[in-house]
Amino acid sequence: MLSYDELAPPERELWDAFPEGRHVDLRAGVPEDDRVAEGGRWGPERTVRAAVIVALLLGANTAQPGAVACLRLAGARISGHLNLAGAQITYALWLEDCWFEESVNLLGASTQTLVITGSHVPGIEAYAARIEGTLDLRRSVVQSLASSPFNHVSTALSLSDARVAGGMLLNGAEISAPGGWAVAAGGLVMEGGVTCNGGFVARGEVRLPGAQLPGGLFMQGAQLLSPGPRGTALALDNAAGSTLDFSAGFTANGTVRVRGARVSNNLTFEGAVLNGPSGGRGASLAAPLMQAVDFDFTLAEPPSGWVDLRGAQVSNLYDSDHIWPEVVELDGFVYGSIKMDMGRERREAVGRRDSVVRRLAWIRRSPGYNPQPYEQLASWYRRAGHDDDARRVLLAKQRHRRQTLPRAARMWGHLLDTTVGYGYRPWLAGVWLLALTLLGTLSFDSRSPTPVKQDEGAPFQPLVYTLDLLIPIGGLGQRTAWYWPHDGLQWLAYLLIAFGWLLTTAVIAGVTRALQKN
Repeated sequence: MLSYDELAPPERELWDAFPEGRHVDLRAGVPEDDRVAEGGRWGPERTVRAAVIVALLLGANTAQPGAVACLRLAGARISGHLNLAGAQITYALWLEDCWFEESVNLLGASTQTLVITGSHVPGIEAYAARIEGTLDLRRSVVQSLASSPFNHVSTALSLSDARVAGGMLLNGAEISAPGGWAVAAGGLVMEGGVTCNGGFVARGEVRLPGAQLPGGLFMQGAQLLSPGPRGTALALDNAAGSTLDFSAGFTANGTVRVRGARVSNNLTFEGAVLNGPSGGRGASLAAPLMQAVDFDFTLAEPPSGWVDLRGAQVSNLYDSDHIWPEVVELDGFVYGSIKMDMGRERREAVGRRDSVVRRLAWIRRSPGYNPQPYEQLASWYRRAGHDDDARRVLLAKQRHRRQTLPRAARMWGHLLDTTVGYGYRPWLAGVWLLALTLLGTLSFDSRSPTPVKQDEGAPFQPLVYTLDLLIPIGGLGQRTAWYWPHDGLQWLAYLLIAFGWLLTTAVIAGVTRALQKN
């Protein structure tokens, strides 16, 4: 137990100020002497033992009536280990521009508002902590802890399974665990928002799997400079939040994972840079099974790695022409609309002359053949009132599918495509019928046929005779009444009969296929 007599002068000043919540400022007032990065050189006149802070927060000097006790300290060199593991703390802690000799341990602790701003801290362990207020680490430099039973890799800020009743402020903070976990916050429950704006920098993976973020996560302009041990810069798998904002120059040198994340409002990467793992050997964005209302993917530049949207569901997709990488996994991706910048506002990306061509090129970036991306795109065109564009998409689907079939099936597919466009271009059958009718009429008009029975049947009519050959059902009385002694014309008649059957079969098969799919 500490006694007042053994306290150093700055510790006595803090001890006396605590019951009334007065601010103790040990800074020299000279910028060169107040640089936190050089706090290890500060002398005894600016040194406060961590044990003194622990004693005060645990009630060693009780509050005075009519005052709110609070520990407010600035410009101090805090020596020793600030160990508050398991503590029940009823006072707020405000530390500004301090230099910590050792890490801060809040493992399983329950505390009020915790503010450590502009400070240098060699690691913060707050696994399963309960903070009944705001966690403020703005402008602080937090470096890595050694591995622990709770984090098997080097970690700088540990908040796994913690609960914060207010917000978390990391604006301008620099959190470093190169090759490890800069932030380990799996299962974190927030009641307020998490802001990492204003120059936030992380070295190592930022992990928030399963986090509850009803106030949103805001990382505008944040820099995730190096990934964790598996090439991941940010992990939000199965997290839930109102808004995930990675815009305004947000940069991730590693994979951004939002697998199974549920976003009740906006997931935005507007103006972001997704570099992915080095060498482009992994995904820049892994978002399978993600759910969001608005998904803004208008990046500053195309990502270096692939994008995985398999099974994702969004109401509105915002993109632009040149921001998708060479590989985009789209199987199972469902969207209600696609919007692009049109002048000063965003509108449905339909009606442009090259709209279908661009969207089909987007789908073909997905490896292999999957029918769902085509059907989803066609469904969007139909809802937008562009049925012709929808049919073009479905025709492209059949042509892509044909490449995966055996040779015989590919030949039949070519026939369906050529004759009726797989049922999506039935007018082609009319073109073929007209061309074959013209060919037969002109050819048969050049010679005279021989009647099967003399002086019986209707007079020979080249046009009617040709139609009788091409139409396999019924009869016009010409085909059975005349034959050709000339072998060439007789073979032409046989070919027209065959073409008639093939054309009719293709029309029935193609139209049936189209009706079944629509």
